[in-house]
Amino acid sequence: MALCEFSYHQPASLAEACALARQLGPDALFLAGGTELMPDFRRGAETAAHLIALQGVHELSGIAVRDGHLHIGSMTTIAAIGASPEVARFLPALAEAARWLGSPQIRTTATIGGNFCRAVPCADTPPPAIAAGAVVRIASADGERTVAADAFFTGPRQTILRPGDLLVEVVIPPQPPGSGTSYQRFALRRGSALAVASVAARLVIDDGRITGARVALGSVAPVPLLATRTAALLEGQAPSEDVFARAAAEAAAEARPISDLRGSASFRRHLVEVLATRALAEAAHRAQERRR
Repeated sequence: MALCEFSYHQPASLAEACALARQLGPDALFLAGGTELMPDFRRGAETAAHLIALQGVHELSGIAVRDGHLHIGSMTTIAAIGASPEVARFLPALAEAARWLGSPQIRTTATIGGNFCRAVPCADTPPPAIAAGAVVRIASADGERTVAADAFFTGPRQTILRPGDLLVEVVIPPQPPGSGTSYQRFALRRGSALAVASVAARLVIDDGRITGARVALGSVAPVPLLATRTAALLEGQAPSEDVFARAAAEAAAEARPISDLRGSASFRRHLVEVLATRALAEAAHRAQERRR
């Protein structure tokens, strides 16, 4: 299918991009890597009269640790995130998710901003970011605001972004002492296959007890889902196979999967239980390693 006709704009700064978005109105879309947007254009699922390309807005690229927070610009590629020593040290689960996403060709083009803003339920980077308590910084011609990552998504391919809003960066706060993270996913084949289900976990362990827990589920609900009941079940417990098995069963119960070509709802619930067990065990192991 041919692409629809559109005008192409190349701002050189964040301020110029926001001003263009205001000037062009709701018929304009921001273009990041385009690995999700352009296929949507080809199959008629997305249209726009104007595309505002962000490749020249250098303020949106890069990975940096400032004031103890990990800042990842929205135009930072998935490949850069997967290869970053800072990300691997600060949030191993996010580095793992980036290395799982798509093919090498896709990872060198796709961006974390696009992975968030296209809001497909099976996206890989949102669950570990949500498990880590990330926030997103959003800019527009009217100013800036910061929103918790778990509140960013409102439905399949839907976010809180208003016309003219631009995702500037994903910010990961300092992780608690004695914390460990893990990201586990299942796909029907290795390579560029989409996740059928995924689980990200962060556990904080102090004096032999789980003092903090966050578990996020991917591809098993309309949005990346923060499993609050699962976290409540874990907190205050001593880490053990039995505790993790009960928590994994609760995570499966919290999931809201659908049946589609990649798997039935019941299969996805089973996967959540398996993946949650693995993620919790690995997060606990990493937390205990950091304590040593």
